[in-house]
Amino acid sequence: MKSKRVSLLAAACFVLFSLTTQIQAEVRLPHIFGDHMVLQRGVPVPVWGWADPGNEVSIKLGTSITSTVANNKGEWMVKMPPQQIGDPITLMVREKNTVTFSDVLIGEVWLCSGQSNMEWPVSRSNNFEEEQAAANYPLIRHIKIPRVPKGFPQDDVDAAWTVCSPETVGSYTAAGYFFGRKLHKELNVPIGLVNSSWGGTRIEPWTPPVGFAQVPALADIEKQVQLTNPATAAYQATLGTYLKGLEDWTAEAKTALKAETPLTPPPAYPTAIQPLTSHSSPTTLYNGMIHPLVPFAIRGAIWYQGESNHGEGMLYFEKMKALVGGWREVWNQGEFPFLYVQIAPFQYGSESPSILPVFWEAQNKSLEIPHTGQVVIHDIGDLKDIHPTNKQDVGARLALIALAKTYGQKGLVHSGPVFKSLKKEGAKLRVTFDHVGSGLVSRDGKPLNWFEIIGEETDFVPADAVIEGDSVILSSPKVKQAAAMRFGWNKLAEPNLSNKEGLPATPFRAGEVPQRDWLSLKVEESKEYTLVYDLDLKNLGRKINYTFNSSRDFTTPYGRIAYFLELQKIGEETQYVYVSMDAFTTDITKIAVPTFESKASFQTKVSNLNVISNVPGIVTGKGLPGGNIEFWPSNYGPLNAKNIPNASATLWDFGDEPSEPSDGYGCMQVHNYEAKQTIFAINQWKSGPGADIGIGNSTGKTRDWTFMSNASQYEVKRLRVLVQTQ
Repeated sequence: MKSKRVSLLAAACFVLFSLTTQIQAEVRLPHIFGDHMVLQRGVPVPVWGWADPGNEVSIKLGTSITSTVANNKGEWMVKMPPQQIGDPITLMVREKNTVTFSDVLIGEVWLCSGQSNMEWPVSRSNNFEEEQAAANYPLIRHIKIPRVPKGFPQDDVDAAWTVCSPETVGSYTAAGYFFGRKLHKELNVPIGLVNSSWGGTRIEPWTPPVGFAQVPALADIEKQVQLTNPATAAYQATLGTYLKGLEDWTAEAKTALKAETPLTPPPAYPTAIQPLTSHSSPTTLYNGMIHPLVPFAIRGAIWYQGESNHGEGMLYFEKMKALVGGWREVWNQGEFPFLYVQIAPFQYGSESPSILPVFWEAQNKSLEIPHTGQVVIHDIGDLKDIHPTNKQDVGARLALIALAKTYGQKGLVHSGPVFKSLKKEGAKLRVTFDHVGSGLVSRDGKPLNWFEIIGEETDFVPADAVIEGDSVILSSPKVKQAAAMRFGWNKLAEPNLSNKEGLPATPFRAGEVPQRDWLSLKVEESKEYTLVYDLDLKNLGRKINYTFNSSRDFTTPYGRIAYFLELQKIGEETQYVYVSMDAFTTDITKIAVPTFESKASFQTKVSNLNVISNVPGIVTGKGLPGGNIEFWPSNYGPLNAKNIPNASATLWDFGDEPSEPSDGYGCMQVHNYEAKQTIFAINQWKSGPGADIGIGNSTGKTRDWTFMSNASQYEVKRLRVLVQTQ
């Protein structure tokens, strides 16, 4: 009986071994290959997969037949001859088993990638019911790559091709579908859309390591990526150092165990060499969602991304070079077309209005990358929704570029007006454009908007803009001699300049912004004063580093003290305030930032305020009563201990009380208590970029900018302290 059981067990093991061997021997292909797929026409077609090492694999695509042998890792790849459009064909791959993919089309294949505006489905786009009912396009095929970040390149994904129909189209990438639909109609060819996108993602995760290596400006990211690759010297050196430390600790631990003595914890594993696994980390989406597609033949890529990177300005251009260059390198099929969408205007909360235009500028500059094209959508965005639902026009405009630049259709206007040159003509500026099509127009019939000019004695002001041929003439009665201009330079800008074909102009700036001294330009009184301190507030910190400081050598008596604060956010109008007053101290070393070292501490009323400012709401004039200052390096609370008129006892404003520690938060404020307002404030300077800076009353829980931590918002932040000598 025992012998029979052993025999049965042996037989079962043999069957299991045979099945396992058979499974191991089965040829397989990555899931980018499947029923209903589209293969790129007119180029060699890479076909690859896995089989037993050394085994022969036979491949038949349509009428083309070839074979190869799996290498010692079980990998195999062939390039089938270029295929032409025709009836659906079959791809058959055979080793010990046969894999067959049917209903295979030959046509145009495009990779569709980016963040949520590329992932955005047809079902959530304009007029879905109508689009769904009309979506009978069996020659358009779509595959959605699952959202999987990985620390190392993956060989495969779990995805399947679908045929476009009213039942399937709702889940397709909308921008990609409307792009592909126009190509299909114009070219009369099958279209394959490979949708590898993920909402909210940055550009860095989509970029392969070789892309970062190509761009010197991204050396820090490249170093981070290399440190996580076990094959690199950097990784091995870091791990070796850690292991040596661990060995030393282990020896100490053994000694401590015998001696029954305390022991410190072991060294922590270096975080720098741990795999990158987050969907926000560099290369992870390339590894998990792009690498499994390579080298599947494609015509090109469309890209809709940037909202998650929009605050980093021109650095995005460097990252675009890395992405495009990296993809082209790994695909090894030349400089394939890369078409992208300039992100739409959007509120972005309380963010400076000029941060987004600087990002648009980086996207414009990305056109310098060969064989790229940019779609501008400032006329079809939604200021209240970061996901504009008009994806029909987005896709159609992408297709226009492809038809003109990739497929060589003649006579197509595929771009809106693009800046060409700037010329000064007296007090005016002439801006000339390329891509004017059949002429420049105002798309809504109203005067051209969002043009601004700047002169020697002004900041940027709205310009009168008049179309003249392929140019726009700019002028303003406020500008005697225009020096520079900008167009659409605001996060909410929806400019109306377009060509007659309905394609909008992209925001840009041109010319040389003049250097201006607002103090001498706007404050006549300042000519009677002598500069003592000049402080670039970028240099705030525990130690104040003045650009200019003559206080140690200053011995002349003075009767008045003046402060001039100017603030400017990127691309915005300069805000300034000038306030002078009768001297509140004879010690000139105590009239600037009241640091603990200066021993300056004042909470006192000041007389005869003269105030000049361009900030709305600031009470200006000469000889104003109601002045008081709060200068101290200590902490402070809202209690109105000095009974300053109109001040609150519960709100930080112009009547606060200093408190311990004496070297604490820090306050430098000038007020007009009769007007119930802060004239200017500089607080918490020891925190540098986290300092509080402001002109006028702040809003929220304070009126004197306490706790605002807003210094980093300003590109220009400068304080000058002057005295009027007697």
